[in-house]
Parts: sequence; C-alpha cells; structure tokens
Amino acid sequence: MKIAVIGTGYVGLVSGTCFAEWGHTVICVDKNTRKIADLHQGRMPIYEPHLDEMVERNYAAGRLDFTCNLNSAVTGAAIVFIVVATPPRIDRVETDLSCIYLAACELAPLITDDTVVVLKSTVPVGTGDVVQKIIGAVRKPGTFSVASNPEFLREGLAVCDFLAPDRVVIGVDDERACKRLLELYDVPMGLQETPILVTTRRTAELIKYAANAFLATKITFINELADLCEQVGSDVEELALGMGLDRRIGTTFLAPGPGFGGSCFPKDTQALLRTAQDYGVELRIVEETIIANDARKRRMALKVMEALGGSVDGRTIAILGLTFKPDTDDMREAPSVRLIEALQRFGGHIRAYDPVGIENAASMLDHVVFCDDPYECVRDADAAVVMTEWAIIKNLDLAQLKNNMRQPILVDLRNALQVEAALQLGFRISTIGRPACAEGDLQSMMRLRNKSLRTAKASSAVTRERENGTIR
Repeated sequence: MKIAVIGTGYVGLVSGTCFAEWGHTVICVDKNTRKIADLHQGRMPIYEPHLDEMVERNYAAGRLDFTCNLNSAVTGAAIVFIVVATPPRIDRVETDLSCIYLAACELAPLITDDTVVVLKSTVPVGTGDVVQKIIGAVRKPGTFSVASNPEFLREGLAVCDFLAPDRVVIGVDDERACKRLLELYDVPMGLQETPILVTTRRTAELIKYAANAFLATKITFINELADLCEQVGSDVEELALGMGLDRRIGTTFLAPGPGFGGSCFPKDTQALLRTAQDYGVELRIVEETIIANDARKRRMALKVMEALGGSVDGRTIAILGLTFKPDTDDMREAPSVRLIEALQRFGGHIRAYDPVGIENAASMLDHVVFCDDPYECVRDADAAVVMTEWAIIKNLDLAQLKNNMRQPILVDLRNALQVEAALQLGFRISTIGRPACAEGDLQSMMRLRNKSLRTAKASSAVTRERENGTIR
C-alpha cells in the first residue's frame, strides 16, 4: 500500500518509518527543505532511540522516501496521514490548527478518488468535520474519506510503542475508511493480539485527550501525595508501590517529580478543558490538575532554596538533566526551564548538563553555562539538582561528584540517586516525598526494608509482564 505522511516531526517521522518497516511504500512530506535534505543524508531531526537505524534500513530498501513535493507524495496514495504540529496558541488556551487546515487545503485538489485522509495529529473534537468540509469544497462528496487515528507514542519509546501498541484506535464515519485502516493494521508483526477499537471520528479525537488528561491527573495526584508524605514522615515510593500493586491502579505514572511537561500533557489537558467550556461542561478535575501542575513547577525552586538555607543569591546551582524526560531531546514545557528561570530571578548562577538536550535548551534559556560533562557541570557548585532521570545521571559516581562541588548538597527532584550512598559520603540530600532522617536512621531503615521492597517490586514486575502479555 502506498502511504503519504504529511509532517516529519516526532509522530510523523516515527509513523512513516514504522509503516515502511511493515512493508508499505511510504513518502514523508515536509516544507522544511533542510530537514528533507538531512533525512536523505541519514541525519535525524529528532533524537529517538532506534529511529535512525530503522530510517536507514527502510530508505536503503526503497520503502521510505522524503520529499518537499506534496503532489508526488499524494498521487496514488491509498492513505494520506496528516501529522503536522497542533501547538497551543499564544494565549495558551486555543489549539492552533492552522497547519492542519492548510494541509487539507493543499492536498484536496491532489488526491484521487477513493483516497482516505487520516488525522494522526492530536486535534480537538470536530476537527475532522472541518477537514471534511475543506476537502469537500474541492472534491465530490463520497469520493474520499476523512478518519481519525490518534497516536499514543511516548517519546523515548516511540518506535516500540508504534510497533507493539497497547491498542489501535480508528475513528471513521464511512465504510471505505474503516476497511482501509483495518487493512493497514491487519497483518503487521506485533499487532496480532493488539485490540483495535473502531469508533466514530469524534470519539477517536476525544479518546486521545481523555487518555492524556487521565495520566496527567495520575501524575499530579502522586505529586500531591509526595508533599503529604514529607509532612507526615512517610515514603512516597513505598506508598506508590503499595497503591500500584492493585491491578485496578497499576504502577505506571506514579513516580513523583517536579511536574509533568512535554509536548502532550500540558497542551492536551488545556485543550480538553477548552473543549468542555465551549460545550458548557465543567471538568473540575482536569482544571485543578492544570493549576496544581503549574504551581508545583514554581514550588520546586523554593525546594532548592530551602536546601541552600533559604537563598540562592550569588550561589552556583548545577542542573543535571534538562529535557522533560529521559531518552528524548524535547524541551517543550520541560520543568527545568521554569526552575532555572525562577532560580535566576532569585539571583542564582546556573550551570547545566544534558546528554542530548543542550542544543534545544540553549535556544530557550539565557545566561546559562552549558556543559558536556556532568562532573564538569557541578564543578564549584553550591548544589546539584537532578531534573531528568537519564541513566548516566542515575549512575553518577557520587564521590567524584562531591569532590568537584563547593558544597555537598543534592536536590534530587526525580528520586533517581541512591540516598544511602549519598549520605554515607557526607552529602546533604533533599528528595521528593521522603521523610528527613539522619544517616544512621536511614541505614537501619534501609536494611529492614530492602528484602520486602525487593519482593514487592518483583511481584510488581510480574504483574506488569502479565498485563503486557509476556507471561501467560
């Protein structure tokens, strides 16, 4: 099947490449000539594990190609995916759908009869209706279809998520689109036991927003419980594990931190709330999730200040990790940006390290010294703040870290480091959702807890494997 993919961002490039991996002929279209030239040379516009080798393999096999010519890409395509950006507008309330509508206008006179146009971008309910009208103004009604096929990709795991998804959602309003998309997803390896939900186009559009809003709420819930744990002397990680072992709740998205960021959760929760307001419906939980997450990001700067005795004025703070999550170079809505800007307003001097996100971070942050090495980043720092739980950061040599710092103060906003090891080395460490305790107290507690925690985590891993179908 020939497939055209309009847009080569995170979702477009991953989707097009994975469709080619399944044996389809795919042409990815983008107006950015430099991006297309780079892709022809094997240079990736984004960092995503395993994507580069898959692009190289399918490009060499002739199944995957890139172009700026929409006409050549769309001509003869059985399915045209629109996978362009839908960012929030400047007011951060409305979703900017201009790229969606422009793509629809431009492809309308180019498609042939029987083409299925599929919206894979995350869009508000009813966007497919507008696209149908735009194309219908040029094409004869009934000769084309517009469908919704939302993506559920996690940055850093996007390739795996696409090739072996939890579910596939197809939103259609006619038989042509239904048959075509079911044919597309019928045979690929890894999808034999994947649930495929066929629903209406509007329901499919809403499913993506609802799923992301629920996950964002789950993150916010555990973050607020982490604050309570700190006050009552409880441990949020044990709390989350005890909750998550209940299969109705699950262990995922119960890791406390500095607030959610990225390209999806902040934008999608706001868009869902706006849609509800447009229809006169109150979504109080979603609204409070947005407010609580914004407040948490601001509060993290105060946590750093508390660790430094109440002031960061004139102090040097090393930020370890900048991207909103590990295994991506995405800085969109990253909590590190809000934290750094707040610390700078209070007089702090910032040094920062990230394995792959520095280039994107440098375009967003001023007066920051960026370092290519974490140990150089903490040199002469008064405190080090863990913002992203990259593997290289989780496995840092704490002794070397301490030797390079002016003061041995750690603020671990991801609970990524080994607290006991840090305390033994003489660090003062502030974490999320854990009670403050002396070194001796911690060591005795850890010895008592280790066996039960290992047992519980092993049980949790078995539960997840059963849910994922690994164990039957």
